[in-house]
Amino acid sequence: MSWRKTTFIVVALIVLLGGAAALSELFVSMKPEQTKRPDVDMKRSVKVETVNYSEITSPLSLPGGRAVSGSEVLLVAEASGKIEPGAVVLRKGTSFKKGQLLAEIYKDEVELALKARKAQLLTTITSLLPDLKVDFPKQLNAYETFFRAIDLDNDLPEMPVVKDEKLKVFLASRGVLTEYYSIKQDEKKLKRHTLYAPFDGTFTQVNYEVGSYVNAGGQIAKMIRTDHVEIEVPVPNEDSEWIKIGDKVLIHSNLDNSSIPGKVVRKSNFVEAETQSLSIFVQVDQTYSDKVLPGQVYEVTFPGQKIADAMEIPRGAVFNSSTVYVVIDGELKKREINVIKRNETTLIFDGLPEGSKVVAEPLINVKENTPVNIQGEEGTNKPQPGNQTKPQ
Repeated sequence: MSWRKTTFIVVALIVLLGGAAALSELFVSMKPEQTKRPDVDMKRSVKVETVNYSEITSPLSLPGGRAVSGSEVLLVAEASGKIEPGAVVLRKGTSFKKGQLLAEIYKDEVELALKARKAQLLTTITSLLPDLKVDFPKQLNAYETFFRAIDLDNDLPEMPVVKDEKLKVFLASRGVLTEYYSIKQDEKKLKRHTLYAPFDGTFTQVNYEVGSYVNAGGQIAKMIRTDHVEIEVPVPNEDSEWIKIGDKVLIHSNLDNSSIPGKVVRKSNFVEAETQSLSIFVQVDQTYSDKVLPGQVYEVTFPGQKIADAMEIPRGAVFNSSTVYVVIDGELKKREINVIKRNETTLIFDGLPEGSKVVAEPLINVKENTPVNIQGEEGTNKPQPGNQTKPQ
């Protein structure tokens, strides 16, 4: 009986499978036929510009320009002694004007010694006048005038020119020439006790205050010039060729929207190894020097140079440094261009025939010979969703 049962089960399975297959065919035949979608133009639309060369002037704006003083000087003592007050306070941050007395080094003893030597010279000349009247009558008037012009509180006047050899020997034998030039030397030494401001400026560091004793050569203070300010701008080496000495520039402060005029006065002739940039020095117009503080950072706009027979396109339209797409007979073609200048967002070039249709936007997921439409020339065809260009 077991074989009959097994046979029944097999036959039942075959009948069930056959029925399922028949029902499946029936349902498929009853499904309505889908309507075919019409062919749609799937070409992407691209933005192009017609190559047309002209003269271009491309300004260059660079941040990070640091204001520096036109002069940074050490105030050094040329004589030894106690520092005495001048016309300004000898403290860090004190400003001064050109010619003001910054400080004095005690000089009373030196002044008295100098007056004593002048008095001795007067005595010597007094003893010479009778001999000059007898032996050199023609020179008497000149030496009498010189004698009367000597003032103990002022520098010695110029000594009469000695052309007569006998007179020169006579004066030398009496020690007049030696005494005269020794006094002139001491007068110069006395002036070293008085320190005057060489320019309008301010103290940035003070090492000795009033009342301190300083030796000759001691660095009393450090001072910077404030009426002559420069902006040191680090410029990438490839951009430096577009900046010339004498160019008029605009200096922009981060604190307000004002612009200050300036002029390029120097270019360094070496490149910083770490930044691969060189320094351009811009002199601030002296009228506005009080508005620029040394140490502050500014942005500087350079005018750039005129570039003949060139064109400007967005940097994103260029790939592999110098390759662009052009549209020829409705297809994308790769072409090489000659890059003249790279700006932050644009690029100046030549090298394509005028009239070429160069793609002026970045493209992704495209290959050469891809069919495209030119924006504005699609006619009735519209770009389909999913085929839009994507900015880089």
